[in-house]
Amino acid sequence: MMKSASLGNHCILELTGCPVDILSDEQRIREAIAKVSESSLSALLQLSSHKIPNQGVTALGLLAESHISIHTWPTLGYAAVDIFTSGDAARPSKACDLLCKFLRAEGHSMKVLPRGRRIGRVVSPTQALQAKVAMA
Repeated sequence: MMKSASLGNHCILELTGCPVDILSDEQRIREAIAKVSESSLSALLQLSSHKIPNQGVTALGLLAESHISIHTWPTLGYAAVDIFTSGDAARPSKACDLLCKFLRAEGHSMKVLPRGRRIGRVVSPTQALQAKVAMA
């Protein structure tokens, strides 16, 4: 298994030009999280969402080794997405591409922030915990 330079990656994705009806649809946002998690992230453990009356949707997927959240502003055609992944198996770039398609975004921007670089080069969250305990 390849070693990571960090414990995980935090992806910040901004989607623009999304249709109002999609961003207003709580079930569609939940489906997006479920499908993206299944195909490119990790096992979806729990999914929670809330429809804000006359506004958007906020949804959070708790994953086996990470999380994904989506917050929408339908009248602006905008969705803010937050994805944290750990380990080497998750494919956050693929997840972002899938979300763009699923939410029919006309445009997007993404920033990836490596997390846990100062802990050292580790392979898994278990090894990260072992490294942290050893440092104490």
